[in-house]
Amino acid sequence: MAASLLAGTALTVAGPAFAQDATDAAQGAADRNVIIVTANKRAQDLQDVPASITALSTETLDQLQVSELQDVVKFLPSVTIQTAAPGFSQVYFRGVASGENANHSASLPTVGTYLDEMPITTIQGALDIHAYDLSRVEALAGPQGTLYGASSMAGTIKLVTNQPDYGDNYGAMDVELNSVAHGDIGGTIEGFYNFALSDRAALRVVGWYRKDGGYIDNIAGSRTYPTSGITQDNSEFVEDDYNDVDTYGARVALGIELDDDWTVRPTVMGQVQTAHGSFAQERSTAVNGDLQTVQYNPEYSKDKWLQAALTIEGKIGNWDLVATGGHLWRRDRTDADYSDYAYFYDALYGYGAYFYDNNYDLVSPNQYIEGGDKYRRYFGEIRVSSPQDAPIRFIGGLFAQRQKHEIEQNYIIDNIVDFFTVPGTESNIWLTRQDRVDRDYAAFGELSFDITNNLTLTGGARVYRYKNSLVGFFGYARDFSSRTGVSGCFTTDGTPLNQNPTGTLAPPIVDGTPCTNLDKVTSDTDAIYKLNATYTINPDALVYVTWSQGFRPGGINRRGDVDYGPDSLDNYEFGWKTRFGDVTFNGAIYQEDWNDIQLSFLGLNGLTEIRNAGIARIRGVESDLTYRANGLTLSLSGSYNDAKIRRDFCAIANEDFDCTVPDGNSLLAPSGTRLPITAKFKGNAIARYEFPLGGWDAHVQGALAHVGKRRSDLRPFENDLKGTFGAYTTFDASIGVKKDNLRFELFATNLFDSRGVINSGVQCLETTCGDPDGISSTGGVFYDVVIKPRIVGIKAGFDF
Repeated sequence: MAASLLAGTALTVAGPAFAQDATDAAQGAADRNVIIVTANKRAQDLQDVPASITALSTETLDQLQVSELQDVVKFLPSVTIQTAAPGFSQVYFRGVASGENANHSASLPTVGTYLDEMPITTIQGALDIHAYDLSRVEALAGPQGTLYGASSMAGTIKLVTNQPDYGDNYGAMDVELNSVAHGDIGGTIEGFYNFALSDRAALRVVGWYRKDGGYIDNIAGSRTYPTSGITQDNSEFVEDDYNDVDTYGARVALGIELDDDWTVRPTVMGQVQTAHGSFAQERSTAVNGDLQTVQYNPEYSKDKWLQAALTIEGKIGNWDLVATGGHLWRRDRTDADYSDYAYFYDALYGYGAYFYDNNYDLVSPNQYIEGGDKYRRYFGEIRVSSPQDAPIRFIGGLFAQRQKHEIEQNYIIDNIVDFFTVPGTESNIWLTRQDRVDRDYAAFGELSFDITNNLTLTGGARVYRYKNSLVGFFGYARDFSSRTGVSGCFTTDGTPLNQNPTGTLAPPIVDGTPCTNLDKVTSDTDAIYKLNATYTINPDALVYVTWSQGFRPGGINRRGDVDYGPDSLDNYEFGWKTRFGDVTFNGAIYQEDWNDIQLSFLGLNGLTEIRNAGIARIRGVESDLTYRANGLTLSLSGSYNDAKIRRDFCAIANEDFDCTVPDGNSLLAPSGTRLPITAKFKGNAIARYEFPLGGWDAHVQGALAHVGKRRSDLRPFENDLKGTFGAYTTFDASIGVKKDNLRFELFATNLFDSRGVINSGVQCLETTCGDPDGISSTGGVFYDVVIKPRIVGIKAGFDF
């Protein structure tokens, strides 16, 4: 859907496997506004793909002032984003969200993200790639499981880069200077150059640097811990506009045609993103305005990643073959304030009495977190496809990937007594140090048969196997807790230390841990399917019906013996693609049944727990309408999702959905509760007019985006504490001119300075840090992540 958002055609699709399709589809592009996409892993006109797709081209991304993933999602009506900070975002399609907290040991995302041919969805969300020199962004709504596999249960986002061009040497440079309301100055410098090394080889080099000005103020504050009477202030961290971000990166892509049939394309791409401060405004008695917070410890993150990929495309007879593989390295370091946890557990339960030094004098229970993650993803896929002009067509292949996530989180209280310190650390009250490995293997295929010249049937299947493991340590020192941490570590005979107090601890499995109290594996083998019928009314109109399935692998709960199984999505969809002269009208009506939902929430000690809690149904419609003629482009697009759970959600699901059974099972949410995060309605409207002005080509553009109100949590009590997210609307505007190789533009995003909330959280259990009983004199402390305030900027660029 939403071809309406495009102001021009999508750009080059390189390689023999796609070349003829792309050439055929591109004929007549100038007068038909053809958009080339690769949603079905072959080049097609978007209007010929019987699926709900939004595609934003290079030109459109620039016109809409898109620089990062959050900017893209604003113009994808079926997509919602929930973010805590740059580089830590979760994306959702069509309301398929239960309120995941994106913990390192929690569920995989419901949406897959691809960079060209390679999946780049890490366990804690999608990479926050700077959007420059992208050929297009494709958003594929609904389950994409047969072709894209695990974590494409609800949809897939593809970031497609511009490939090396054998035709000529050329490049571009773009600069931007901007100012954020209530905040600081920012800017961007970015450029690329395409080297045509020969008529069969080319090199494309791309680089960027972006500075995002801060707009959150860390204001002065103090708090007194009740047990010790120690007062803490944040004077050394007070700073205006302290959440600034620096992003820089590069991409180098080489394209080589070995002969008329075979192409090799290696690519290396990397980015470093450093963010200071917090990206949430605080909701508490300590602040009296928006865009303010009171933090008592350093807040910081540095996210570095590097991707190396290789794609080989060619022909075996008249069949196309694509072999692709890659390696993704990612590493992040984070510092986070955790003093709310310390304060409320002291104020409500007197925990401050446990924190003293080696002289048995009470110390400040203030906590902060120093964390780090290392990711390694290996990926490989080989697929073949038959001639696409034949009445029977096949595409299929083999897929494998392995992702390792090394997790480290140090929860630190300075100067605590040695025997309360986790062994091997300087002053940790808690240590999480684990290795998580997620493996996914599959064989997949789709077969299409033209029953008549107008009617095509397609069937697809994916047989998969996943195997996920989690091993390491989490918890306290033995003298601090008799249950969690060292006390639960395995002894040499395999029993936990708290069941065998005289036993000898087994050697640790993971480096940097005192011992091992977690070593679990879960696996499953199954299959998912897809059926589609497409009727082509004429070359400019088609309708389709689809039944498709998606899945998400099961996983491991650190605490207890109850792990969680896979969840799945069944999609029933009717859609249409039409083009009437200057008007394009696309849409889809769908029902999605979500089964065995993986629901994540904070349990004891603030540890994430995941349960297969129940079932839900989403009924919705998404559509777009565009008119383009005589320099004027008008577009409307939107989605409506009625997403509700169908049975009572129990802490642990059972066949009868009875939340009153023994063993502590309890009601989390009653039947009929709306799923959180996604609004019932989301939409946007864009108007652009291009006209001549004194020998220059000028334009003026306005873009309106609206997001309706949303639940913050599936659970009614917690939702009442955090509050419902209110609806918000933003308006962007730009005016600009270009001539020959020069271009200039003045723009404003969020012109009326809306303060839309996209995420909210607390540092511990909502029932503790939210202080529902009002025991603490300061009340609860919530953190609302808001969209960026108004940004006004000027851009200039030139081609060479």
